[in-house]
Amino acid sequence: MTCGACCATYRVAFHWLEAEASPAGAGVPVELTERLDPHRLVMRGTRQAPTRCVALDAVIGRRACCTIYERRPSVCREVAASWEFGEASSQCDRARAAHGLAPLTPADWASPVRPAAAANDDNRDPNSPPGSPVAA
Repeated sequence: MTCGACCATYRVAFHWLEAEASPAGAGVPVELTERLDPHRLVMRGTRQAPTRCVALDAVIGRRACCTIYERRPSVCREVAASWEFGEASSQCDRARAAHGLAPLTPADWASPVRPAAAANDDNRDPNSPPGSPVAA
């Protein structure tokens, strides 16, 4: 992930069973959450403006790293960047616009990875093929 705009734009709310305090015990770290209502938690920093998830380590649009990437809530796993899977995402486009970034295009995913972009992607799988796209 090199953008991070969605993590600094939207509230991140999810069912409390996704937290590590649940019986499964391997979810989102509880200390990074707040209770939203009896059934949902919210990531700290996303409940009020200015919005910025506490788990985000980023310079929006340049480099971004989710510090709990493997343990992030389902709502974060479900967010797709525009054209990442062949279609536009109005949610992604709005978040990017809120941070002064242009919307992603299909060309952003068709281009080979530039070495500088790959070096700035802290969540990139080092075993992925060199042509994997990295959107900024």
